[in-house]
Amino acid sequence: MSFFGFGQSPELELVLSDAESRRRVEHKTEEGKKEKYFLFYDGETVSGRVVLTLKNPNKRLEHQGIKVEFIGQIELYYDRGNHHEFVSLVKDLARPGEFTQSQTFDFEFTHVEKPYESYTGQNVKLRYFLRATVSRRLNDVVKEMDIVVHTLSTYPELNSSIKMEVGIEDCLHIEFEYNKSKYHLKDVIVGKIYFLLVRIKIKHMEIDIIKRETTGTGPNVYHENDTIAKYEIMDGAPVRGESIPIRLFLAGYELTPTMRDINKKFSVRYYLNLVLIDEEERRYFKQQEVVLWRKGDIVRKSMSHQAAIASQRFEGTSSHGEAKPPGQPENNGRQ
Repeated sequence: MSFFGFGQSPELELVLSDAESRRRVEHKTEEGKKEKYFLFYDGETVSGRVVLTLKNPNKRLEHQGIKVEFIGQIELYYDRGNHHEFVSLVKDLARPGEFTQSQTFDFEFTHVEKPYESYTGQNVKLRYFLRATVSRRLNDVVKEMDIVVHTLSTYPELNSSIKMEVGIEDCLHIEFEYNKSKYHLKDVIVGKIYFLLVRIKIKHMEIDIIKRETTGTGPNVYHENDTIAKYEIMDGAPVRGESIPIRLFLAGYELTPTMRDINKKFSVRYYLNLVLIDEEERRYFKQQEVVLWRKGDIVRKSMSHQAAIASQRFEGTSSHGEAKPPGQPENNGRQ
């Protein structure tokens, strides 16, 4: 390689211009580990420099051009050969030529649109990254740097409570109520369950938070359900007329905002699953979809227009006050 490259071997490094002051957040990798990445929002400028270091000073490096790209892409794990790019910006840093010493190139992508939140799931990954490339005749030199994007929303104007009556004829009749249908990621779910009729011996009751990831379209649709949390709300047999309170803090769980039909590639939805288990280990359950959204901690003045853009993209706000039921049929009976 050194022979074909005239004895020169370059190294590339990507450095953000505000690396010292920019916030870093943890994000799950494809391997399930958590690593820290620089955090950006929709509409923020991404700027920095590409540092090209020559390992062998005074030996020339021939190249066919140097560029830096900002890319947003979706990768479906069952179709790894195809990367679906929804953002692709390029800056040419140097024309074809040669170098005999190390170089630094500044770049800036102004007010970059970042319409979706970064996401790593069971079957899909949405990532944003910078990529610097030194083009060469035989082997390009490439360096990538991932960033994380969070999508902020404002408080939904319509946020009706969820109130439903469910049961099995002549055996069980309960009424449950959640205070809202849309929750931010650090919110508290407050509700109650009221027993109108109890003729089966219930020994346990819990609420599960279920994440449903949907990828693909048409006949190639994959559903992946993941139970994020199990929260016990009752241990023992209830009696008629009893009311059980619910208070579930979301901040302790790994949640993302609800994502609907992202770039026509995938969706992420959340459900509250009320589960009752009787003494014969039979399970009775009722699912209800809730919308999760990300609330900004402290929105800086410079971020006001980005937050406004994000709020317009909040998909949970609709003109109807009623909460929508899950897309799949619900099973109110025995499982």
